[in-house]
Amino acid sequence: MLFQTDTRPVPDTAGVIFGSGVSQNIQKHRKCQPIIGTPIQHIKNFTADRSPFMALALMTAATQLSFAAWYTLAKNFAVDGIGMTGAEIGLQETIREIPGFLAFLVIYVLLLMREQTLALISLAVLGVWVGITGFFPTVTGFLLTTFIMSIGFHYFETVNQSLQLQWLPKAEAPKLLGRLIAVAAGAQLAVYALIALVWKSFALSFEAVFALFGAMTLVIVIYVWRRFAYFKEKTPQHKKLIVRRRYWLYYALTFMSGARRQIFTVFAALLMVQKFGYEVHEIALLFLINTGFNLIFAPKIGALIGRFGERHALRFEYIGLIGVFVAYAFVSNPWAAAGLYIVDHAFFAMAIAIKTYFQKIADPADMAGTAGIAFTINHVAAVIMPVSFGLVWLVSPALVFLLGAVLACGSLALTFLIPRHPEAGGETIFVKRPLAAQ
Repeated sequence: MLFQTDTRPVPDTAGVIFGSGVSQNIQKHRKCQPIIGTPIQHIKNFTADRSPFMALALMTAATQLSFAAWYTLAKNFAVDGIGMTGAEIGLQETIREIPGFLAFLVIYVLLLMREQTLALISLAVLGVWVGITGFFPTVTGFLLTTFIMSIGFHYFETVNQSLQLQWLPKAEAPKLLGRLIAVAAGAQLAVYALIALVWKSFALSFEAVFALFGAMTLVIVIYVWRRFAYFKEKTPQHKKLIVRRRYWLYYALTFMSGARRQIFTVFAALLMVQKFGYEVHEIALLFLINTGFNLIFAPKIGALIGRFGERHALRFEYIGLIGVFVAYAFVSNPWAAAGLYIVDHAFFAMAIAIKTYFQKIADPADMAGTAGIAFTINHVAAVIMPVSFGLVWLVSPALVFLLGAVLACGSLALTFLIPRHPEAGGETIFVKRPLAAQ
């Protein structure tokens, strides 16, 4: 029988809470019996109720309810609510990325608690501090709430990446990761639709919208905490930072991905607001279209990555980005700019390929230890670029996007080093010996 009650002592208080009431739930939910308390490697239906995938899906939705609302309102709150300039917004974005740069510290927190527990605590921090953002309409207040909110967001994303690579089987990972992107898109869709429909009609305030979506995140956190038991690890994780020379291409792709993300999240959004005068409800409509694309096509993109391989998916993404960034530099029509923004966002689903590339080449015990390092590498560019490119923006917005095209060229060059079938011991086209032989 797959179900086994774990009677061993639980090392942390949160684990005890997760385990309480399990026997009662078994009687109430007989259909879920094969899932609760089952080691990950024994779970066959990864999309069943109370499965690891469902826990990931709910937590993914929770983080997007808060972060999508914050992201939708942030630029307008900064410009219209506070009166911040481009340089101050660049500073705010750098501060937002500092917790991501320090994500490697997650591994030390995991000495005190499980990854599943840390994920829920991080989500709670995110929900609370997004919820109170609107009550601090000053530069200093916005910087403070941004920093603490970001700790919750980035620490959750770090642990979430580790749990995804541990809990999802390699054969199904691209498809299931695509579904998780669709779940995130669904949560974002709800946020953007609500803001777009009621912002002007009900004359909502920044305070009310931030508080509403922060509270929604907290409700889901409580639900997941009460409903899901602790999932045992398939492979015990190293509780130390993992940096391996054979992962160097993954680190390089991760760094370049962080740089590419900043062009979109900071400067493409700023282009919409500052140059073309898009208002809150219009930005929300753009996001609505973007998330609709992910909701429909992300699972299909994940399946295609599984079929054609990581290197082809990433090449397609970076070739497309070169064209998009060059076009950003010279666009003068607001409708054309909106089209570029939608296409730019559509390429984000291809980032699944970086995760599955690492899953294929990595030691299974390295997931937690590498996740923090990867997030730190990803955010090296995120800490440097908003401030430095923010100064470039004051001189020439077009130059920011042309530099982004150069970065995309560098990413494209790296994809030619990915083998057709990456594996441990065959991480790049230069290494083709089995790992054991090395």
